Amino acid sequence: MSHNKMQNRAEQLLHEADITIGGNRPWDIRIHNDDLYERALSGGSLAFGESYMDGWWDCECLDEFFFKIFTAGLNTRVLTVVDLVHLLKNRVVNLQKKSRAYEIGKRHYDIGNELYEAMLDKRMIYSCGYWREAKDLDDAQEAKLNLVCRKLGLAPGMRVLDIGCGWGGMAKFAAEHYGVEAVGITISREQAGYAQNLCRGLPVDIRLQDYRDLDESFDRVISIGMFEHVGCKNYRSFMKVVRKALKPGGLFLLQTIGRNSPVRSGDPWIERYIFPNSMLPCLSQTSRAFEGLFVLEDLHNLSSDYDKTLMQWFNRFQMSWETLKEHYDERFRRMWSYYLMASAGGFRARKNQLWQFVLSPGGVAGGYESLR
Repeated sequence: MSHNKMQNRAEQLLHEADITIGGNRPWDIRIHNDDLYERALSGGSLAFGESYMDGWWDCECLDEFFFKIFTAGLNTRVLTVVDLVHLLKNRVVNLQKKSRAYEIGKRHYDIGNELYEAMLDKRMIYSCGYWREAKDLDDAQEAKLNLVCRKLGLAPGMRVLDIGCGWGGMAKFAAEHYGVEAVGITISREQAGYAQNLCRGLPVDIRLQDYRDLDESFDRVISIGMFEHVGCKNYRSFMKVVRKALKPGGLFLLQTIGRNSPVRSGDPWIERYIFPNSMLPCLSQTSRAFEGLFVLEDLHNLSSDYDKTLMQWFNRFQMSWETLKEHYDERFRRMWSYYLMASAGGFRARKNQLWQFVLSPGGVAGGYESLR
C-alpha cells in the first residue's frame, strides 16, 4: 500500500471516531513523523504505542482520544501479523505458569517505589478507589478498603489472607481497624520489603510467595488487582487454591479488571511495556473458574470509579515529574502517560469493567446482605 493510501486509510479510520489529524480539539492528534501511517497500520497496537513513546505523534487529551477510539471500536479494526503472532503465542504457551510468576514483579512493581509513592494515595493502594462519597484519592481508597472489610464481615480474631498484597496497605488497614491477623503475599521484592516495614509491630506477616505455594487455612481471603496476572490457563487452579485455603463458613472477595468478551491474550503493547504476561478475564471465564467450588453471593461493578482513579494517578504523576525525572527518562514519561490515559479511556468507554465478587464455599446461611 502506498504512503498516500496508508494516510487516507488512517484518516478514514480516525474520522469514524471523530478524531482529526492536525485538528484543534483536545482529542485530535498532531503527527510529527509521516512514517507513522505505515508503522501503525503494519504493526498495530504495539507499533502505535511505541510511536507515541518515540514522539512521533501527540495529543492534548489522550484519555479522550482513547475514549473515542474504544467507543468507535477501532481497537479491533486493525489486525496485523504482529497481533496474530502474539495471539498464537498466548494460545500455545502458558505465560503465567509458576516459573514465570515473578517476572511481573521485576518488570512492573519493582521499577521504583518513588514512582508509586508520587502517583498513589498515602496508603499506596494500586487499585480502583470507591468514589461514592469521596472528595479526593485518599478518601476514595480508604472508602474502598472499608467496603472490602465490611463485605467480608471482618471481626477481631479472624485470620485473613491477602493474595497480591501490594505495598501492604490493605493488610495494615484490616489489622488496625478490624482487629484481624493478616498474611499478605506478593511476587514483588520491592513491595514485600516496603510492606514488611509498613506493617512492623502489627499481626501482619508479609511474604514473597506465589499463590500456588499456599498450604494454610484462613477465615477470609482477599485478592485485589491480582487476578489479571493469573491467565486463563490457570483460573481454575487459582480458585482451587483459594477454596482449599478458606475455612468452612468463610468468604472470599475477588476484585479484578474484566473484559466484556473472552480473549486468549492481552494487548501487545501493554504486555511488552507495562504488564508482562497479563490477561483480563471476562465474566464467563471467571464464573466457570469457580463453578462447583464457590457460591456467588454478590457481584458489584465499579468501572466508572476506575476512570476517576486513573485520572487522579495521571495528575499526580504529571505534577511529580520534576522530581521523578531524576530517576526516569522522557520516553518513560510518555510510556507511563500512555498507559494511564489508555486505561482511563477504556473504562470511560465501558470496554473494561471493574468487578468485586464475594464468594462463599457453600452459601451463606439465610442469605448474604449486599453492601454498597
